[in-house]
Amino acid sequence: MPLTGPTPEPATGSNTGDRRRWLALAIIMTAAFMDLVDVTIVNVAIPSIQRDAGASFSQIQWITAGYALAFAAGLITGGRLGDIHGRKRLFLIGIGGFTLASALCGFAANPEMLVASRILQGGMAAMMVPQVLAIVHATFPAHERGKVFGLFGAIVGLGAVSGPLLGALLTQWNLFGLEWRPIFLINLPVGIAGLVLGRRFITESKAPRALRLDLVGVALVTLGLLMLLYPLTRGHELGWPVWGYVSMGGALVVFGALVAYERRKSARDGSPLIELSLFRVKSFAAGIAVQTVFGIGLGVFFLVWTLYMQIGLGWSPLRAGLTGVPFSVAVSVAAGMSVQKLVPRFGRGVLQAGALVLGAGLLIYLWESERYGLGISSWQMMLPLVVMGVGMGLIFAPLTDAILSEVPHEHAGSASGLINTVQQMGNALGLGLVSVVFFGVIDEDVAPARVGAEFVDAFQYAVGWVAAVMAVIFLLMFALPKRPAQHVEGATEAPAAAMEPELVG
Repeated sequence: MPLTGPTPEPATGSNTGDRRRWLALAIIMTAAFMDLVDVTIVNVAIPSIQRDAGASFSQIQWITAGYALAFAAGLITGGRLGDIHGRKRLFLIGIGGFTLASALCGFAANPEMLVASRILQGGMAAMMVPQVLAIVHATFPAHERGKVFGLFGAIVGLGAVSGPLLGALLTQWNLFGLEWRPIFLINLPVGIAGLVLGRRFITESKAPRALRLDLVGVALVTLGLLMLLYPLTRGHELGWPVWGYVSMGGALVVFGALVAYERRKSARDGSPLIELSLFRVKSFAAGIAVQTVFGIGLGVFFLVWTLYMQIGLGWSPLRAGLTGVPFSVAVSVAAGMSVQKLVPRFGRGVLQAGALVLGAGLLIYLWESERYGLGISSWQMMLPLVVMGVGMGLIFAPLTDAILSEVPHEHAGSASGLINTVQQMGNALGLGLVSVVFFGVIDEDVAPARVGAEFVDAFQYAVGWVAAVMAVIFLLMFALPKRPAQHVEGATEAPAAAMEPELVG
């Protein structure tokens, strides 16, 4: 859950003396936690959804990729709408719509309705999430924001650990015979409380000079992604038809048109969806590439990992969720150390070490999976998962700071929104590629007794690809600054975004 938004105006004196701002903080943090848990909770329940709802493999991918795509396409638009119409108003619309979409997911009558509801849920999250950081900036004075962002970091860590566990427990318990549905319905009381309390305690704020909406830019981004992702997701199932290759080739044309349009719009009224001048900053362009490729790798791994444990190995959702706890804990611990102690001393080397450590963890996991096959146990997975968690923690926490360190201050908000948008887009692309690197190597006509072995083999193939992605990320990181220039005049004083591990899409 990227906590991004355009750079708002500083907090006013009236806000700083208002004790209600801490109640407002609790409300928006609860909404942020709800979004993060909803993202991490779904993957654990995917096999149960497939069995109970009869979802196809492509529908499974769209249950996760649809959310990520809608979230990515709407993040910058959501931030702009908050600037123009009021952040409190957009937050309330977002949390209300997110709650309604959660109800539709929970009561979905078929896989098609679930996919559509997840897309709606991602779109509503894109309205809600960008307002969180903007409300903090507008409500709290500078000397209090460090404490607030520390609380956000704790929420991120708590969500990373509790989401998969909560999803496993709710699925395993089968409350009222509802199978997987409570993972969505649990959002209803939280969302309703947030809506009621938010109306009372959150103070409205707007940007003094809000930019106009770039609806054409949003349409081109969404169209290009759909033309790329839809054939990737459905290609294996449909036998890779010719129209799929035409669509993917056409997506490149659409993205080219997007760049041309954004260049003209920037010259005309200075309010493009994507600030192209940012890509002239070497560290930013390299960082965006790292963020995109990183998102692709994570999108592939976490969906494949869940299917491997629950369908390939036949584990229960609870066992799968508990197996992932060492990973989540390692991510949180390493993230704290990297920001506070390691990066100030070693700079870019920490991120590159993270890529190598994460890659090493994947290779250890691959070796253990090949050695133990269907007989692998949770404790045998602990070593590679802890190594992978340490590697991811070393990357995700300082990456935003490294990307933004040489960006001019006046473009910090636009840059932050773009960083998190491409992260989500990379995640959606990775989820689409699952049909190629995982389902593409599974024999659909295999005998039932061989299904587990097929999933194990496909997992090993996919993990090999993700390890190769880490090597690419290591090389791309050479273009990042050796040390983030946090305090150089003209550069961002601090990242306007709080990064978090995108454990699933």
